Amino acid sequence: MTRSWNLAIPFGLCGVVLATGLFLSGSPGAAAAVLLLFGLLAAMNSPLVFPRPIGAVEARRRSAVDGRPVVYWRPGCTYCLRLRLRLGRSARSLHWVDIWRDPEGAAAVREANGGNETVPTVVVAGQPHTNPDPAWVRGQISSSG
Repeated sequence: MTRSWNLAIPFGLCGVVLATGLFLSGSPGAAAAVLLLFGLLAAMNSPLVFPRPIGAVEARRRSAVDGRPVVYWRPGCTYCLRLRLRLGRSARSLHWVDIWRDPEGAAAVREANGGNETVPTVVVAGQPHTNPDPAWVRGQISSSG
């Protein structure tokens, strides 16, 4: 579980240290700006911006029932973040699997990508698609729902 926060925690701590130094040197405005910037970086590299992940087995089961795509992702992945942000609210309708939390999800990604844990890997109707265009994924959501 802590592996998911490996990027967010250092960003947050660096922001606190830098902001404290700026505040103590008499620059409270700059300290607030630095703290805000590093707070945003920490949040964007944390699992918080993604819908609550489920296990790979449960995601496959739900996808078989409702036809919605399964997205395999990991915190800190810029391509995963890009996909998540570009999908907007419709991202909540997908089944998200954090491969750092779910060994079965990581194994599914390695199987789909020749042994590599390349994410995001989106599975639609049993077919994996590695780092697909967000517009294409959005189209898969509307055609499945």
